[in-house]
Amino acid sequence: MTRVAVVKRVGGRAVALETTLLVHGVPTSESMGLASRLCGVVRASGADPAVVGVVRGVPTVGMTDAELRSMLDAGDVPKANTANLGVLMHRGLDAATTVSATMELAAAAAVMWFATGGLGGVHRGYGEHLDVSSDLGAFTRFPVAVVTSGVKSILDVESTREALETLGVTVVGFRTDRFPAFYRRSSEAGVDARFDDERELAAFVRGEIARTGRGIVVANPIPQEHEIDETDWGRWLGEAEQRAIEAGASGRGVTPAVLGALHEVSGGATLRANLALVEANARLAGRLAVS
Repeated sequence: MTRVAVVKRVGGRAVALETTLLVHGVPTSESMGLASRLCGVVRASGADPAVVGVVRGVPTVGMTDAELRSMLDAGDVPKANTANLGVLMHRGLDAATTVSATMELAAAAAVMWFATGGLGGVHRGYGEHLDVSSDLGAFTRFPVAVVTSGVKSILDVESTREALETLGVTVVGFRTDRFPAFYRRSSEAGVDARFDDERELAAFVRGEIARTGRGIVVANPIPQEHEIDETDWGRWLGEAEQRAIEAGASGRGVTPAVLGALHEVSGGATLRANLALVEANARLAGRLAVS
């Protein structure tokens, strides 16, 4: 486990929440409201929300509203993953943590549960080189259970699922036999096991993390009423990808470019779906944390 010293302002039933979602994943006008809703959902479950980020070089688990507002007002805030986290800390910068960096800091603070939207994964190809998110490797290093609606639909979902299996990462589905694809409730890929009872799932996760010292994917599909129609999704994705290519997006900039374009071409439908699934994941993570 990482030996990074962190500021921890939460109790034993904490649920980590990433700042990349808040800083880069939604329009800035939505960020504070979303943070408030997610924290409220976690508290309503009986757990303690812990917004995770780097505040002037200090890794922090349980950011205050003032710290988050300052980060949002800063404008161009870098994204921290496990590769560049140390550099950003060394330079005393603010940074929004991705899934991998949030897992690292949560593990350092002994926080087992983490709710997010969708994992990063294997990109479908916007260039000649293989592009794989550091999120996947983080599961082999940090004992954190991540409640997620699978992998972002703009990525190669099936290849990402195969990569998780290759890395030995356990993927369990909550009331589903299929690996979700963010805006879509299912994909062609399956899960390692299905759990329908929250208490049984929580007991398995705790025991498995203690046994292996590795992270676990808890796949929670988007609520059915918020799932994006398959035909609409295909049309919107094609247009959004074309916009990202024309804008010259590459590397770490591809995902936010495509997601931003999707929100535009869908008339906000993908943004509304995004918010709904994140809230559902925060609710489930809170319940599991107290089960």
